[in-house]
Amino acid sequence: MYLTQGLHRSLQQNPDRLAISFKGRRRTFREFADRAARLATALRGIGMAEGDRVGMLSLNSDRYLEYVMGVWWGGGVLNPVNIRWSAAEIAYSLDDCDTRILIVDDHFAAIAREVCALARTVPILIHAGDGAAPPDMLSFDALIAAAAPMQDAGRGGADLACVMYTGGTTGFPKGVMQTHLNMWSSCIMRIAESAPLPGTAVLHAAPFFHVAGLGRALVQFIAGEAHVIIPAFDASDVLKAIGEEHVSDVLLVPTMIQAVLNHPDFATTDLTSLKRLTYGASPIPESLLDRVIECLPGVGLSHSYGMTEACPSISANSPSNHDEAGRKSGLYRSIGRGLPGLMVKVVDADGKEVPRGMVGEIVVRGPNVMAGYWKKPEETAQAVRDGWLHTGDGAYMDDQGYLYIVDRIKDMIVSGGENVYSAEVEGVIVRHPAVASCAVIGIPHDTWGEAVHAVVVCKPGVALSEDDIRGHCRQFIAAYKCPKTVEFREQLPLSAAGKILKRDIRAPYWADRQRAVN
Repeated sequence: MYLTQGLHRSLQQNPDRLAISFKGRRRTFREFADRAARLATALRGIGMAEGDRVGMLSLNSDRYLEYVMGVWWGGGVLNPVNIRWSAAEIAYSLDDCDTRILIVDDHFAAIAREVCALARTVPILIHAGDGAAPPDMLSFDALIAAAAPMQDAGRGGADLACVMYTGGTTGFPKGVMQTHLNMWSSCIMRIAESAPLPGTAVLHAAPFFHVAGLGRALVQFIAGEAHVIIPAFDASDVLKAIGEEHVSDVLLVPTMIQAVLNHPDFATTDLTSLKRLTYGASPIPESLLDRVIECLPGVGLSHSYGMTEACPSISANSPSNHDEAGRKSGLYRSIGRGLPGLMVKVVDADGKEVPRGMVGEIVVRGPNVMAGYWKKPEETAQAVRDGWLHTGDGAYMDDQGYLYIVDRIKDMIVSGGENVYSAEVEGVIVRHPAVASCAVIGIPHDTWGEAVHAVVVCKPGVALSEDDIRGHCRQFIAAYKCPKTVEFREQLPLSAAGKILKRDIRAPYWADRQRAVN
């Protein structure tokens, strides 16, 4: 299959339906497709050949989705650039996959020049902002206006669609190669599990450079429904968009959900259009789940689990497991069951499936598994073995096929010879009524090898001591799992996708050591 197919279908069936809404700009599928086809011509005119990579360094916008479809329409390959990266990291990713064209918005025009100074090959810069293009950049809108629409290049199937960079074990990012079939099949799996609601308007608050944000946009294109876009997550903007654009579906991580519920405008915003709220990146605390059910009655809550290498879908936990019965059974803590079209199992270190209830590593096989890491055959061979993608996530599967994450395998703490899964300890700590969030890591210890260390954020207006946290934990878990040390912070470092950056918390403790485990 090919990833422009959904746009062709909308042109055929509903050309005058709303496709995009962003900051007052509203375009139908006919208007959007015309701009994408003209952008394809313009990109070919400045040197993009079929299979060439084109980067975009930008906040979310209507132009970002025009970039996505325009590059594919012209036969190119996406390189969505992480907006949190330094100029050096961006330059590395552009050089690594030979990205010769880079589109930037107003927000990143300055850093783009730093990137050019560091890159081995200076990319052509295209300005996709609202103001006039700087003298050293081409104008996104002017290129579109001057070009005639071209025929779709028709790339699909095993053809490369995207190189999406993720963390690397060597310290350098790895380019995950995603084909049209990889990304298409992932979307179809998600639709089969949870079909878009008729007349759906999806709010895009997750960044498009991230696999979750881009994946949600592709599902919406295939479904032929409307995209409502905000530049980046902001609780006020989320509420305003839902109220004004009658949004029915949104993807947020738990930290974002909490911010929306806590916003002063929440109580006065009309949210009756919202029918579904999907969350991912981390489990949802039961206290937060209770607040969602109380404050957003009738909104179906579901959990989506995936990773960049799976483009991204692996499993989903349905709204039916988030109601009162789901809470009593504990099913709400699950990441759900493998999606249609996928094989999912839990294996030991030798790749053999473990008995139900035993902790092992989640592995996945299916048409959505990446084509590999760009120019990294050894790391590809380590990640995909005998066709099975090794996720690095430690979990167990129950008798019904539900998966329960216990930790990242590499983040497992070995203290005094005992395995401690940080997710289990975190789950206990956040049950304390005065705790807002926490992260648990292993730090060096002369006696135990590694010690359990907790970093805790308290709710506003309350204070806790180390003894309070340890005493609370001892009520629920074995002593060896309880934190040996506790520190309190005002906030935890978060990625652009809302994930807690444990590596940033861990780094100072292991800075003078050759490896981050004992």
